[in-house]
Amino acid sequence: MSMKLIIGLGNPGDGYVNSRHNAGHVFVDELQKDKLPTGTIVKKTDTFMNESGVFVKKMVNKYKIEPSNLYIVHDDLDIKLGEYKIQFGKGPKGHNGILDIEDKLRTKDFWRVRIGTENRELPTGTEAMVCEKYVLQNFSDDEKMILEGTIKEACKKLETSLINTN
Repeated sequence: MSMKLIIGLGNPGDGYVNSRHNAGHVFVDELQKDKLPTGTIVKKTDTFMNESGVFVKKMVNKYKIEPSNLYIVHDDLDIKLGEYKIQFGKGPKGHNGILDIEDKLRTKDFWRVRIGTENRELPTGTEAMVCEKYVLQNFSDDEKMILEGTIKEACKKLETSLINTN
């Protein structure tokens, strides 16, 4: 049996707790409510999103985890709120946390649990200008309810996957 490492990305501090960028932290909170298979380690980053690679590399080295047994959970503006994807080696091209992890690990070959956070109605061409501000905004109460349902579903899917691979 090989160890699995699940890391939820987010920003530290009370000011970010309910922000879109902290979907990974919310996921970890939900995942830790369940009994996970032996050999599964679950962590939240303690660095800011753009420096996620430092934390991830430290954990990968500490627990001697192969990238193929690493699961990074993060917000994803390429996916609509209420949806998620669990994929190996694929993810948003412009997510600074993922880019930093790929840079520090020198590989793209790890799992991503991509939690959709996109819920904007924008005219064409304006999206890139507001992404950085948008991901730091808090979810509305209605959005939180959608997110919670999505995260519960994604947690169950990931737990099933972990059980089937051990």
